[in-house]
Amino acid sequence: MKVTLLTVGRLGRAPEAALAKDYAERASAAGRSLGLGPVEIVEVEGRKPGKAAEAEALSPHLAGAHVIACDEHGKAFTSRAFAGRIERLRDDGTRRLVLVIGGADGLDLQVLAAASETLAFGIQTWPHALVRAMLAEQVYRAVTILAGAPYHRD
Repeated sequence: MKVTLLTVGRLGRAPEAALAKDYAERASAAGRSLGLGPVEIVEVEGRKPGKAAEAEALSPHLAGAHVIACDEHGKAFTSRAFAGRIERLRDDGTRRLVLVIGGADGLDLQVLAAASETLAFGIQTWPHALVRAMLAEQVYRAVTILAGAPYHRD
């Protein structure tokens, strides 16, 4: 199952971008034998400001995928539960999983409506660059949990 972190905005050479890329590469390598990966990060930008323009840029990447949108009103998962969710999607034959991170104002209702489910990182507000690194780390953690590796500790 291919996993895509679909994000609004370009981080360039920011430290969060390097961290997210490192975790995505680790998840790709560790997940290969589990049928997970590659894990890629796709950055998009709206042609105009605003959530509607961002939704327009995101939409082509959502077709045919199981979409999980990051949203403050989404479901909070433990790391093990998140790993279990990814495992169930893979085992049910999902070929593409797209995890969407919106821009500074969140995701447009059109994107939220297209999502199969939503994911929250708790009740705090996090910078989007940091959420990208956190989500990439959680995908890597999920892969290591499914592989039985000792990275995650309960």
